[in-house]
Amino acid sequence: MTVYQLPAEVGAFARYLGEVAARLVPGRGWYGVFADRDPEGLRACFDGTEILPWDVVESLLQDLGESPAGPEATRARALHRAAAAAHDRRPGGAEALRERLAAMEHERRYAEARTRELAARLGEVPGAPDDRTADELAWARDDHARATSRVTDLTARLAALAPDPGRVPSAVAATPRRKPRGARYAWLDDVEEAPAPGPAVELPVAGAAPRGARYGGGEAASGLTARTARTARTAPAVTPEVEETAQDAGRAAANAVYALRRLRAQGRSGEAHALLCEAVAGPTGRLPALAAELHRVGLGADWATLLWEAASLPPGRLAAVAGVLADAGRTADCEHLLRQGVARPVGDLAGACAALRAEGHHREAQALLTAFLRVRTPEDAAQLAAADPDGLPQLRAAARAVSPARERDLLHALRVAGLAGT
Repeated sequence: MTVYQLPAEVGAFARYLGEVAARLVPGRGWYGVFADRDPEGLRACFDGTEILPWDVVESLLQDLGESPAGPEATRARALHRAAAAAHDRRPGGAEALRERLAAMEHERRYAEARTRELAARLGEVPGAPDDRTADELAWARDDHARATSRVTDLTARLAALAPDPGRVPSAVAATPRRKPRGARYAWLDDVEEAPAPGPAVELPVAGAAPRGARYGGGEAASGLTARTARTARTAPAVTPEVEETAQDAGRAAANAVYALRRLRAQGRSGEAHALLCEAVAGPTGRLPALAAELHRVGLGADWATLLWEAASLPPGRLAAVAGVLADAGRTADCEHLLRQGVARPVGDLAGACAALRAEGHHREAQALLTAFLRVRTPEDAAQLAAADPDGLPQLRAAARAVSPARERDLLHALRVAGLAGT
């Protein structure tokens, strides 16, 4: 008989859910609701067979009185992202995601129609509201919000399985040689078509790719290692972004937000998410203007979704986006992006730290390391030090900033790994 062994990341998240469940009161709060609605599904998630949707994790933390932006939620998010990525990489994972995405989109549409129906029924009742209908409407709205959240989550997980993580999946990608047109592709309307890749170019001595450059194939596609950042003399072809003025970036942002609002108003959430993915894959210099425009019109949640997507970009691209946000004075967004990326493989994070330092963004590299040390094990930190020995002083400083105990744990892990004298 073949015994299936859970990936380490899935096992770690399942153990964390067990810790959360031990602190919850059975039959109370959201925990009681989910246990009553789908006991078998909840049990499968606690066993690690399935991945608990993030909105459910948030609700369980709410039962515990934890803040959505607190350290407990940050830890849970990192473990959830790592577990979902490992779960999706299993054989048949992509097909399972597509089936679940289609089912959840159906659930979203049903909940949306049910919400409209119940709201109209309430509006027709004269005098005191119908308590039963009002209660049903509240649940329908909750179902719609959860289904929308899960469609976004599943779409992003499916996109992360694409051959090029910086591109949207083929189901929503353009066929980006001909340039797509129309409201949905407003973000790309002003971009010139990129030339075909040329011969390999020589990097500067610092070894980091120019900000915003996108790499095709080779080592950079799977993660820029710190050793490569120090020693490589050649790299895959670089396609430079189109130089733009602030006025150009503002116009592109306004076009994108106009298209996004139309798609949201028409209930076309899948296409709206695709537009955000296109923005992540587009010129990084436009992102600060897009952030400002989204917040101006009350679409801050879409900016949060975009940052979540950016957290899964290849290391060099992730560092480029973080650098652009920092340069534009969007420090909180930059640090939020880096915190969301700490669940990635250690080699990816080492490459991102090296790229940030090479671009002079030492503060952002420090923020990434600090977030990493808060949620990852000391053994993971030792692996990062082995991949990026030049960053060891900054890693130790970040551990010291977290707590004296974390610094002691790091030093012990470094000694065990034979890196104490590095």
